[in-house]
Amino acid sequence: MTTSATRTQSRLICLNTLNMKRQMPAIERIVALCCRHAGLVVLVSLLASLAASVYTATHFQLDTNSERLVSAKTHWRRREIHFDKLFPQQNNLILVVIDGATPELAQRGASALTEKLAGLKSLFPEVRRPNGGAFFERNGLLFLPQKEVAQTAQQLIRAQPLLGVLAADPSLRGIMTSLDTLLQGVSRGQTQLGDLARPLATIGRSLSGAANGKRAFLSWQTLVTGARPTGEETRQLIEIQPKLDFTSVEPGLDASNEIRKAARALGLTPEKGVRVRLTGPIPLSDEEFASLQENSGLLAAAMFAAVLAALWFAVRSARIVLSILLTLIVGLALTTGIGLAVVGVFNIISVAFVALFVGLGVDFAIQFSVRYRAERHLSVDLDEALRSTGRMVGVPLALAAAATAAAFLSFLPTNYVGVAELGLVSGIGMIFAFGLSISLLPALLSLLKLMGEPEPIGLGFFAPIDSFLRKNRSTVLRVAAALAVGAIALVPSLRFDFNPLDLRSRKVESVATLFDLMKDPLTSPNTIDVLAPSLNAAKQRAARLSAVPEISQIVTLESFVPADQQGKLALIRDADLLLDPTLNPILTRPPPSDSDVVAAMRSTSAQLRSAAANDRSQAGAAALRLADALGRLVVGSRRNRAIAQEALVPGLETMLNQLRSALTAQPVTLKTLPPDLVREWVAADGTVRLQVFPRGKVLTNDDLKRFSDAVLSVAPDATGTPISIQNYGKTILRAFIQAGLASTAAITAILLLALRRVRDTILTLLPLLLTGLLTLATCVLVGLQLNFANVIALPLLLGVGVAFDIYFIAAWREGTRDLLSTSLTRAVIFSALTTASGFGTLWISSHPGTASMGQLLMISLGWTLATTLFFLPALLDSATDRGSATRHQLVTERVDLPNQARGAG
Repeated sequence: MTTSATRTQSRLICLNTLNMKRQMPAIERIVALCCRHAGLVVLVSLLASLAASVYTATHFQLDTNSERLVSAKTHWRRREIHFDKLFPQQNNLILVVIDGATPELAQRGASALTEKLAGLKSLFPEVRRPNGGAFFERNGLLFLPQKEVAQTAQQLIRAQPLLGVLAADPSLRGIMTSLDTLLQGVSRGQTQLGDLARPLATIGRSLSGAANGKRAFLSWQTLVTGARPTGEETRQLIEIQPKLDFTSVEPGLDASNEIRKAARALGLTPEKGVRVRLTGPIPLSDEEFASLQENSGLLAAAMFAAVLAALWFAVRSARIVLSILLTLIVGLALTTGIGLAVVGVFNIISVAFVALFVGLGVDFAIQFSVRYRAERHLSVDLDEALRSTGRMVGVPLALAAAATAAAFLSFLPTNYVGVAELGLVSGIGMIFAFGLSISLLPALLSLLKLMGEPEPIGLGFFAPIDSFLRKNRSTVLRVAAALAVGAIALVPSLRFDFNPLDLRSRKVESVATLFDLMKDPLTSPNTIDVLAPSLNAAKQRAARLSAVPEISQIVTLESFVPADQQGKLALIRDADLLLDPTLNPILTRPPPSDSDVVAAMRSTSAQLRSAAANDRSQAGAAALRLADALGRLVVGSRRNRAIAQEALVPGLETMLNQLRSALTAQPVTLKTLPPDLVREWVAADGTVRLQVFPRGKVLTNDDLKRFSDAVLSVAPDATGTPISIQNYGKTILRAFIQAGLASTAAITAILLLALRRVRDTILTLLPLLLTGLLTLATCVLVGLQLNFANVIALPLLLGVGVAFDIYFIAAWREGTRDLLSTSLTRAVIFSALTTASGFGTLWISSHPGTASMGQLLMISLGWTLATTLFFLPALLDSATDRGSATRHQLVTERVDLPNQARGAG
């Protein structure tokens, strides 16, 4: 009898338990199950995260090629890809900019560095000089106007006596001998000392510097022609296509380091009159990552400390903070592993999912933990408090996770591949963040056996604000409406900065060098390429383009065939007949010893003083200064004489070699052009390239747009940096507009399905809309432009805003009216503070793009909190229907039951 009764009682208990389970909401059942098997849940979670971490470590790949961030299906990317296939040597370049104190030093440095790097084929498949090399050295005079060729020939012929001595003895001794020869002419009355004023003053300045231990380099070109060198003459360029490692965040770092190493080995340093700088797509990309890493350790430490502080103030328990952090770590590991398996390779944007996961994943964990503390205050039983927490926050969390995931996944159909993949991985992350918040987190809290909460968890000091909002809801709504109207008026003034250079620090070498090049239209990288099927078609296209006012010149292959060659070649040959024996002497003197140099300097100094003895002119003063400098060098250190040699002799050798080469010019035709040069302008299939240069400086976004629009009006198939920048910006804007519309539709559908009321759905979306308007209006007021970096923050802001609004709407539907004094508001505030702590530190980054992202995040988070805490409660209070009081009473009774039970206990 007893056994039968026990069995019957057991069956009743089982039936009651089963009935209770059926009545439990699904999420509450999940929480209860995880608490009951807490150890197993933690073990499985840790093993799964470990497996995901191992997979990530063995399969991780990062594609840093920024060209792949936009779909190759877009019309402008198709044109770029087509151009790159025709002229692959024009893609992924390092541009070496060599500035010399003199034209000779720049030329000498460029020649030496080109030769050295060209020998490293495994690292540098392509090395070329767009404005130099053997072809230009031999035929450079042919590209000058015929009048200038005649003037240059006459100047060389007049300098023949000087050149003859220097060619036979290109050394300091030879320079002294040439001065002696000129001074002997003065003493014999064959010339005047005033005729030597320029060379005496020029050489005197250089040797005076050497006598003081300083290098003052001399331009022999200036000495011979009397013309000051132009910036184009003192600057040489080398274009290099290196072997790249796109699995590295700095794919061209090894190549750049090798170039700098080679330059130092060749003595191409500022101390020796040469400055070598690197710019171009590869150094720009590499140095951007380097600048992002600058102070990254300090920023990470500050970010982590701020997040820990915010979590502590949110939950007031080190063990709960530890549980939240462990939940985030497991979720991040799982998201990384699964995301990598889905996308295959992360790109430089999709890796930002880490920040998005932490920013939103911590919100779910904080919501659950703070609600748990509130329930724990009401219940003495730990598992009951956790189950109750799952019952109370499960649906809002699920709804927030679904809406946020939908917002991220809305980027998938867009052409902005970088953000599309970011959206896919972040969407996966939201699923894990939610799932772990209702499984691993309660399991950890259950294992930790936390003590009860003696005090209420809500924010009681907010009660007066609740009362104020309830009494003045109409005023609050009118203020919100006025702010919205003002924001709508300001938003059209918001600008999107299309230029990626504005996101980079101008302190780094590549950016500073690029802006330096942009000051000169002839070296500006902002050129546009146009293709033509043949040389004849290229002529026709060039003729049409030359009529465009915004274009200064069009370069094609035919631009390298000089005009009026017959007359110029005649002048060059006449000069060569006279100068060839001078520049190519049969006998040359061996290099002098230091004692030979000292003797030559002493002799020249004496002759200078003799020639200037009775001369009070500027020439006499210049002769005395030079004599004084030579005297100091004679009695000075050997090091100073070596400095004098560095300042004068290398440039002299370069100048003599250039003259020898320039006087051997031959007729230039399309058929005689060097194959390497032809390959730059005519593709293998015969397609001809036209390079279009802008008129004047193209520095601003408006300049770029005006130039690109002008070219596209004549050549719609054109491509190049100015056009790419414009289209890149348009593609990104279009992607965010498309994703914004799609996410709005998806979120609206999710809310309608879950809330089942159009009114409640509208109430959820209105604060989000107001937040967006106020954020954009604030950007206008503070002068913050949207750009490629900070616009990526918008998905995070959308997710945070949707989640907060859903939490409040769900609480309101449950009957809660004084929202600000509840534990929900505590969770929302500290969730926002945690996100702000994590991302607000970006504002202090030295990288302009990162700093603008931090600034936009802080602005938007501020407005998100403001609209959630003040506008939404007033809006909800105005929308309260007749049944709300009844619901409020029922909820109050339900909440009071645990207190009564605890008191009875």
